[in-house]
Amino acid sequence: MVQACIQCGTCSGSCPNTFAMDHTPRKLWRMVLGDQAQSVLASKTFILCSSCYTCTLRCPRGLPLTEAMARLVQLARKANPLLFKKSHAFYDAFLQSVKNHGRVNEAGFMTHYFFTMKDPLLPLKFTPLGVKLMRKGKVAMPAFNFGLGRGSRPRGKMAAIFEKIRQMEQHP
Repeated sequence: MVQACIQCGTCSGSCPNTFAMDHTPRKLWRMVLGDQAQSVLASKTFILCSSCYTCTLRCPRGLPLTEAMARLVQLARKANPLLFKKSHAFYDAFLQSVKNHGRVNEAGFMTHYFFTMKDPLLPLKFTPLGVKLMRKGKVAMPAFNFGLGRGSRPRGKMAAIFEKIRQMEQHP
């Protein structure tokens, strides 16, 4: 797929996150084509991709660059799981909350994340943010249900979405 890239630079010029990347998307694709796997997987470029699809929409060759970035994230996670431990745990806790409740249940989501990380000091690091969000009414106090009672269980379309995701992750 990336072999069809003509190195025009449209992806780099279109990307809203290029300023924070260590390599522009154009340079990353050149590295992929140049068989520089170690350098590619060590890059932060694909991690900073926000999946806005601007590069994919503007690419003159119609290359699915956003999907390629997502695939690089999967490959990097497999190559170096310790590097992605925190983000992977956060991602899993978030999805588990949506899967169980049909929406994000903040208290349950963060509790799941804290237990997964096995760091007793981690909740203390998030306390100032949690208090600030509760004061603004952005996060509800979990009361005595430990954050498990809010929201509804996903049915129908939501369950189908999660099944499709599971299939896509098994066969990328």
